[in-house]
Formats: sequence, structure tokens, C-alpha cells
Amino acid sequence: MSHVPGPVARRPRALPVTGAGQAAAGSYCRTRTSPLWRHLLWAMAAAWGRFLSRAWLCRTAWQGCGRNYRAALCAELKRPLVIEEVTPRPVQPHEVRVNVHFCGINFADILACQGQYQERHQLPFTPGMEFSGMVLETGTDVSTVKEGDRVIGLPGFSGMAEECITDHKNLWQIPEKVSLREAAALPVSYGTAIFALEHRACTQPGETVLVTAAAGATGLAVIDVATNILQAKVIAAAGSDEKCQLAMQSGAQSSVNYSRGSLKEAVGKLVGSGGVNVVIDMVGGDIFLEALRSLAYEGRIVVVGFAGGTIASVPANLLLLKNVTAMGLYWGRYRQQNFPVFSRSLSSALQYCQEGRIQPHIGEVFELEESINSMEAGTMCCCTSVSPDSAGYTVSGQ
Repeated sequence: MSHVPGPVARRPRALPVTGAGQAAAGSYCRTRTSPLWRHLLWAMAAAWGRFLSRAWLCRTAWQGCGRNYRAALCAELKRPLVIEEVTPRPVQPHEVRVNVHFCGINFADILACQGQYQERHQLPFTPGMEFSGMVLETGTDVSTVKEGDRVIGLPGFSGMAEECITDHKNLWQIPEKVSLREAAALPVSYGTAIFALEHRACTQPGETVLVTAAAGATGLAVIDVATNILQAKVIAAAGSDEKCQLAMQSGAQSSVNYSRGSLKEAVGKLVGSGGVNVVIDMVGGDIFLEALRSLAYEGRIVVVGFAGGTIASVPANLLLLKNVTAMGLYWGRYRQQNFPVFSRSLSSALQYCQEGRIQPHIGEVFELEESINSMEAGTMCCCTSVSPDSAGYTVSGQ
């Protein structure tokens, strides 16, 4: 898929701020007039103790073909990333070179840089599961995209760089009305949310959805999709009043701060003894168990992650008594097992955004060096991964 060339000397000068958050088609050029820089867009990230859960890096210009480009490298596990210049390589017939404008840092990036992700990477590697940008060059066998196209990409990793080479199958064209910034916020969080609600839980209009880690990127995407696409009612569960407030502002009908007491009791006060129809859980542990006990007859609970750090055992008798269903969602696995369904979730996210039916939550913009400092601070609270172009969480905070 993608490739990270070997590092060369680090550029010593600091990054200037040039129109953060404004990267778009107009920033594509053929000649190198100034150094290329990026900025980070931080939209909530929960695993660091605040409700920040995604950050995005913006690149404002293209260096020019054949020039060295900058990438974030994880050279040592559990250590801050470093920014290095790397030498570009030729694209293979099936590959595409993309000028990365925005890139998201996901929970999987954090885990990978800690050596805790299920897929291990040979050091050094560049994190970054998702990005948006413009096509610079295509291989001889590529017909799905062309030079100048705006695309989102899911390279697996390696997106946290000014350029990324990836298989053409990992790219989706961005509709006209969707900005590069919005597009970068869609793939992992909204792809997961759509898959969890539509494909796994089969959520119906009017049903009640309980989402945990509701102030994280995926949690907010679940609220957005459940409320505005599926016409479901949403109870947002999070670990602080601040996070609950953010979830309510994003469209949840009610919220529960599970740091204050029993989640099951709080949900019962909101919906009565009947329970909720669907649970999307990203926390695990005791929160998962209380959410499971909050299900209605024939309810469905979808396990998306374990941001709380504990994997609970499922009491099978609870499944039997209410005829409820517990299921998992490893969204990325569908890429290998059922690509058409996987691709449809991304196409749906882009279409919903094009139609104005969903609105990804995006926060602030930071320089690259500021993003690295933020990631270093994040390591004190949780696992971290730094990116020169992005930041976000597939499974967001608590």
C-alpha cells in the first residue's frame, strides 16, 4: 500500500503559519515558490483528559515533484515522533502520489506508536490512517483518479506526511461541496459510525441509541448520523459535564455523566424500565456492562473499542433473558473481507456531507511543532502518536 522512504537530514528552520485551515484546490501548484507547511486542526480529543479527540494538519502548498518532503516518523515506540525530510520514490503502476492537506490522528495511531496495536509496524514508520489532499501523480494502471483530483485516503498508515503514496483502491474522490478540511474528518469516525449504526445495529427511525465516549470523534459522529440520518433519539454518555455539553450541542437529546454514578440508573431515569434499543460502546469495562444492562428487549450492543482500558466479559445470561444481541465492529477488517460494503460506508459519509445532512466537528488549527508538543503532553495521560499532518481518534475518549 503506502511507503515511507528512509529519513534524511531534518530541516532546522521553524514552520511559518500561512493561512491555517485554508488549504484547498487553489493551493495546488507546479512550481516550488516557498516551503510547504502544515497546520493541525484539533477537534475534541478525549483520551488526553479533555474532550479533544481529533486534530488535523493542513498543508498549504506543494513543494514540487522530486523534492524532499517532510514526514512524522515513529523511530522508537513510546517516544515522541520526529519530523524528518524524506526522499520521494517513484509510484508503481497501481499507485497514486497525493499531496496531503489534512490528516487525522486516530486511536489506532496512538496505539501503534506505543506498540499496542493489533498490527505491528517495522520501525521507523509514519503514522496516519486517514488524510485528504490532491492527486499529484498516478501510476500507469490507474484510471479511477487523475492529477488534480481532490481525494480522501485510507493508506492504513503513513498519512502523516506532506506526500503519501498509496494504492488507488485506498482513495475516494471528494464531492464538490465538501471541503478538504471536512473530508479529512470523515473516513474513520464517520465510516465507523455509519457501519455501527446501519450495517451492524440496523438502527431504525425512532429508536433510542445510547453512545458511550460520546464526546470523542467517533462518538460525535454516531450522534450526528443517528440524529440527522437515521432519525433516532440519542442519549450521550461521557465522563464529564464538559463532554456531555459538547455532545448535547452536537445533537444528542439527553446526556449522562457516568463519572457521577451508575450509568444504568441514569439511563433508566431517562427512558424508563424499557431500556434503549441500541448501544454503541467505545469504553469497555464496567461502562460496557452497565450499557448492556440498559438494553431493551431485542436490543443490540455494538462493541467498537476499549478506550477505558478494560475488556469486559459478556454475561451470557443477559443476552438470553432479553433476547439481546452483542456484536463487535472492527471496521478496517471489512476492507479485506467485504470491500464493497466498506467502500459504501465512506461513499455514504461523503454523500451525507455533500448534502449538508452531517457536519463533522472541527476545532482549532495548530502549527506542526505545536501539534508535536500537544502529542507529547498527551503521552502523559494515555498512549500517543504524533503526526506532522494530522490527529484524530478512531475510538475516542471517555
